[in-house]
Amino acid sequence: MAMGKDYIRYDLLAQEALRGVVRKVLATTAQQGLPGDHHFYISIDTQAPGVVISNRLRGEYPDDMTVILQHQFWDLEVDEEGFSVTLSFGGTPERLVIPYTSIKGFFDPSVQFGLEFVASEDADDETGEDIENDAGDAPRPEEAAEETDAAAAEAAPAANGPADGEAPDGATVVSLDAFRKKG
Repeated sequence: MAMGKDYIRYDLLAQEALRGVVRKVLATTAQQGLPGDHHFYISIDTQAPGVVISNRLRGEYPDDMTVILQHQFWDLEVDEEGFSVTLSFGGTPERLVIPYTSIKGFFDPSVQFGLEFVASEDADDETGEDIENDAGDAPRPEEAAEETDAAAAEAAPAANGPADGEAPDGATVVSLDAFRKKG
């Protein structure tokens, strides 16, 4: 039996719901701080609409960067569209504005939990937005463990993440492909 066109766009709805998880976690962190050993690696597309970073950072990370929210971050503000935070880069504080639509991956190594946002082949045509994502560039937990407290607050370039479909060191990675039927 041939599958019909998905007019409801379950793939986009699932992506929006998963981004809601990130929004909720960040909102709780903004209000209460980081509980326990939780900390976050958030990979973003620096070219995505609405991303605000300095020219210096854009020069260092022209396509992608991973920000780490752990020990040294300030003024985390969360709203329905995205979040903003001040981080230290080489000892210089920088304010970043990050829309949820620019997030490619979210990983909390303290509990081996990750979310990966993948591209939908025809999402650009349907929404007019570029949502191409691939969190396979997120740092591995063993790399995260080697970060110093000072480096943990600085951006780290995406490096040697798991292959598509693989979870880093047993982490639970939720991929949108799990919600889509291939046709």
